Amino acid sequence: MKLLKDILYGVSLSAVNGSTDILVNDVRFDSRKVGMDDVFVAIKGTLTDGHLFIAKAIDTGAKAIVCETLPEQIVNGVTYVEVKDGNTALAVMASNFYDNPSKNLKLVGVTGTNGKTTVSSLLYQLFKKAGYKVGLLSTIKILVDETEYKTTHTTPDALTINEYLSLMNNAGVEFCFMEVSSHGIHQKRTKGLVFAGAVFTNLSHDHLDYHKTFAEYRDTKKILFDELPKKAFALTNIDDKNGAVMLQNTKAKKHTYALRTYADYRGQVLEAQFSGQLLKINDKEVWSRLIGHFNAYNLLAIYATADLLGLEHLETLRLLSELETVDGRFQYFISEKKITAIVDYAHTPDALKNVLETIANLRTGNENVITVVGCGGDRDTTKRPVMGHIASEMSNKAIFTSDNPRTESAAAIIAAMEAGVEPQNVKKILSIENRKQAIKTACQLADANDIILVAGKGHETYQETNGTRVDFDDFKIVKELLKDLNK
Repeated sequence: MKLLKDILYGVSLSAVNGSTDILVNDVRFDSRKVGMDDVFVAIKGTLTDGHLFIAKAIDTGAKAIVCETLPEQIVNGVTYVEVKDGNTALAVMASNFYDNPSKNLKLVGVTGTNGKTTVSSLLYQLFKKAGYKVGLLSTIKILVDETEYKTTHTTPDALTINEYLSLMNNAGVEFCFMEVSSHGIHQKRTKGLVFAGAVFTNLSHDHLDYHKTFAEYRDTKKILFDELPKKAFALTNIDDKNGAVMLQNTKAKKHTYALRTYADYRGQVLEAQFSGQLLKINDKEVWSRLIGHFNAYNLLAIYATADLLGLEHLETLRLLSELETVDGRFQYFISEKKITAIVDYAHTPDALKNVLETIANLRTGNENVITVVGCGGDRDTTKRPVMGHIASEMSNKAIFTSDNPRTESAAAIIAAMEAGVEPQNVKKILSIENRKQAIKTACQLADANDIILVAGKGHETYQETNGTRVDFDDFKIVKELLKDLNK
């Protein structure tokens, strides 16, 4: 148990009713998880307002309440703490409750529209190969050195983040690499964390269902850099037009990387093929198994981050050459019939374009490119016609299908994608709602040396429809279907 006043250290308080010199057992923001002698933090969420559950939390044992608005009925023996912002209070309290674990390791946040998972996951992989104990907080998984935990959000809630960082402290972890989403920043989940550095990959069309405008989306990402301490580093992709914006108000040491313009870390693609690419990074050559210009940027970010964290240059280059593709990120195989199947998480217009451009640069020109793609339901609707346009324009055949429809009609989502197809490309598209049937059709249409791209879900091993998740792994399915066609 810990003193409430210690957990509240650094929280901006508006008023206190009762004593903060009391011992509390745990910090909770979900009233269903409140136990005896816990402190309950009432959060105004996007779907529910925690203030509605204050009475329930007290009934189940809460002895302290942290809230933005005091309830009308005050219960004797319960301490009420009024704060300006519940999300910020929760994040600071979470850090205090777990003894500020981010201070005891070098925590690096990676943000941007695309590349967050690849950069953070490969940094984990590189530092493990270098012999360090490392942590990872990513979309795909959470790793405390070599112990793996499942994850459901790009940026977990503040309590979960600090709980895992605390486990990392106990395991002797020295470095932690963390994906930082715009949702996580906006909901203050990273408040109270001490970052050793932050990396910006790029910014493109995404999450406008949540942020409403691109400027708001960009400025939310920028908060991560604005709040960095002086001792930290701020690393940005200066080829991206928003890269310089990230550095405008940061107190951290500024560093840049680029393929097209002058930067502290300069890269050049010398050779590219399906087996990998040859890069020049600051006048040193390195071969990587990762494919495409987008991965050249990712590798530059990884090299620069490793350098800024103190790894030796030549050792870093050697380790870069050993890095393996992240699941669902340009993950490919070649069937017995010589059909190349690629599975990629591309779920934004920019990511889809990058993958198709990579394929175009690697192909000889005699192959057909067949793209299977969908858009998620209950998410940014404005990107759907754009993705429909890109898939139909850059493929020989495009099959529009369901992704995770969630509560929306798959047919309506596909219709929105079809709206972006120009007249000259209409004959190139098929629309098949059932995703497995869509992938099967692509396999049936493909001949030797053709390329199939299955885009949108990548590493996900499920499909979500009306609140129900069923097993669905793009990579396994396309591999099995192509194998069956060879029989």
